[in-house]
Amino acid sequence: MTSESSVPGSVRPGGRTARVRTAVLQVAGDLLAEHGFAQLDLAEVAARAEVGKTTVYRRWRTPTGLIADLLVEMAEQSLPRADTGSLLGDLTANARLVAKTLTDPRQGRLFRAVIAAATCDESTASALRRFYDVRLTEWSPCVADAVARGEVPPGTDPRAVLTAVSGPLYYRLLASGDPIDDDAVRTTAEAAASAAAAGVFLRAETTQT
Repeated sequence: MTSESSVPGSVRPGGRTARVRTAVLQVAGDLLAEHGFAQLDLAEVAARAEVGKTTVYRRWRTPTGLIADLLVEMAEQSLPRADTGSLLGDLTANARLVAKTLTDPRQGRLFRAVIAAATCDESTASALRRFYDVRLTEWSPCVADAVARGEVPPGTDPRAVLTAVSGPLYYRLLASGDPIDDDAVRTTAEAAASAAAAGVFLRAETTQT
């Protein structure tokens, strides 16, 4: 099994190396948004970032290695979870953040490209799962807080609740093409909050006891 330290770009650099990483990942994200995964070329990334081609090839090795590190950086820069005092408020904030990302001209195209790459490359798929694991872990306390307030039953699965919020928005991005607007944000947050309150997202071991 590949260790975390052996993944291209997984060791956090400092100084000039950090500046090189920042420049390269910025360009890689731009190129993914512009042209998609199929046309991501390390030589072009190096030229645009004004970094030696040898440096890019030595550090990231392949386009998928570059995407994996880009996902690490995106997770590191993600905003902290909201704490509005209610589950519906927190889930609405989460839905609004997802919608803002997916409708951003650059970020929306970038996520399409990364997801496309993940469908045909296991290392990219693994990096994408790690990215979403970071986000789900960050936001999971909003469900724990809702349990403490008595809004949802004990044993509610935070990851299932949060997935129910973001899933419909990603479906609009990748499949239906329906608008990701304020109505979509409101309805997906309300639906997830109502289902959670009704016990839909209880963990299996809870429902069997």
